[in-house]
Amino acid sequence: MPHLAAESSEVRRFADALRLEAVRMVAPHGFGYLGQALSSAELLATLYLRAYRPGVDQLVCSPGHYIIAVFAAAAQIGLVDREQLATYGFDDSALEAIGTERSPAVDLTCGSLGLGLSSGAGFALANRLKGDSDARVYVVASDGELEEGQLWEAALFAGHHHLDRLVVLLDANDSQVDGPVSSITTLEPVADKWAAFGWNTHDIDGHDVDALGDAVAAALHADRPSVIIARTSTRTGLDVLPPDADGHFIKLPPGLAREAIAELEARLA
Repeated sequence: MPHLAAESSEVRRFADALRLEAVRMVAPHGFGYLGQALSSAELLATLYLRAYRPGVDQLVCSPGHYIIAVFAAAAQIGLVDREQLATYGFDDSALEAIGTERSPAVDLTCGSLGLGLSSGAGFALANRLKGDSDARVYVVASDGELEEGQLWEAALFAGHHHLDRLVVLLDANDSQVDGPVSSITTLEPVADKWAAFGWNTHDIDGHDVDALGDAVAAALHADRPSVIIARTSTRTGLDVLPPDADGHFIKLPPGLAREAIAELEARLA
C-alpha cells in the first residue's frame, strides 16, 4: 500500500534506488533502456509512495520499453523479487526488456506505442460499470506516444465519459528512437491539447517531487480524467553519463557501469 504521507526525502531516495536497480539491470548487457528509468524515476516514486495501491488499483505501462522502470519500482515494495531483477533482458526471463502480456507487476503493458490509454480507459469504464467506485487506473505513458492517433481517440473517449478515476502519468522527456520528439513532430502546446479534450491537466517539472506530489493529490480529487505532464530528462540523476549518451538506448560499458553504480550507492549511503 502507498505511504501517502511519504516525505519528499523518501520519494527522492526511492527514485535513486530505482535508478540504481535499473543500472544494475542494464549493466550485464552493456546497453539498454536506462534513460527511460532515469527520466521517470521521480514520477514512478511518487506514484508508488503516494497513490498506487496494488491489488486495488490498476496499472498500465503503455510504452513497453519503460517496463524496466516499473520492475525496478516494483522491487522496492516487494511486488518483484529483487534477485529476479538480475535476469532482466535475458532469454526465458519473465522480466523481458520490452514488456509483454506476461510481464509481472502490471495489469497490462503494450509493445506497440500509444495503446495503453485505450486499455486504461477500458479498465476505468469497466470499473464504473461494475460499481467499483474505489479502484483507480494509472497509465504510464511517454511523449513520443502523442504522435499516435489512437492515444488521442482514447483521450477524447475518456474526456467524454468523465472517467475521473483515470490518471495518465506522461513522461515528457523529449526522447525517442529517431531523436528528440520535438524535432520529429510538433506536439506543443501539449497541456492545452489535453485540456481541450476535457482533461484535468498538470504541466510540471517531472523531477520535482513536491510538484509531483501536489499534482497526484489533485488528480485523486478531480471530477474528470487527469494527466500529469512531467517534463524530464533522460540524464537526470546520473552525472557520470558522457555528454553524447543516447537517451533512448544508453550504452553502458563495464567501466561506466561501475562509475554509475558507485555514484548512486554513494548518494544512497
